[in-house]
Amino acid sequence: MRTQLFENEYYAKLNFEANPIEKGEYENCQFDTCIFTNVDLLDVYFVDCTFNNCNLSNAKFQNTSLKNVQFKDCKLLGLQFENCADFLFEVGFENCQLNMSSFFRKKMKKAKFIHTNLEQVDFTETDLNGAKFIECDLLNATFENTILEQADFRNAYNYSIDPEKNYIKKAKFSRNGIAGLLDKYQIEIE
Repeated sequence: MRTQLFENEYYAKLNFEANPIEKGEYENCQFDTCIFTNVDLLDVYFVDCTFNNCNLSNAKFQNTSLKNVQFKDCKLLGLQFENCADFLFEVGFENCQLNMSSFFRKKMKKAKFIHTNLEQVDFTETDLNGAKFIECDLLNATFENTILEQADFRNAYNYSIDPEKNYIKKAKFSRNGIAGLLDKYQIEIE
């Protein structure tokens, strides 16, 4: 069965929860103020797409392809990105709500998280080599066996990263953020 191709399309103010998105490949498409809450995105391919002001909370990713996909001003609560296809997986986030989402074991080298809320996000065993966390809230985010080499946390806050359980060689932290590397010792820093 041949996959349907949608190229250079603009989708605005659509509710895909009420009217399911067509299965296929969306290439260089823009989704603006669309609702994807609880939508099953099984075997849907997004390539060079942009999501602006969309709500994808609790969408179901199963073999969903996200190749060079940008999310801006989106609500993405509880998403299981680890279920996305690994091949060429590349995403970026700006002004998004990603609380309670999971990137377990994803390869996300040089990923950018800008002004994004990442509370309770699971980054266990994720490859975030060279990633940038600019003005991001990482309260209760999980980092375990995570590759954070050359990652930039200088403007991030509320993180707790155990240097003994993660790979942090040449990662960048601000002086104010050093406490987030020492949490497990339960010491007071003044």
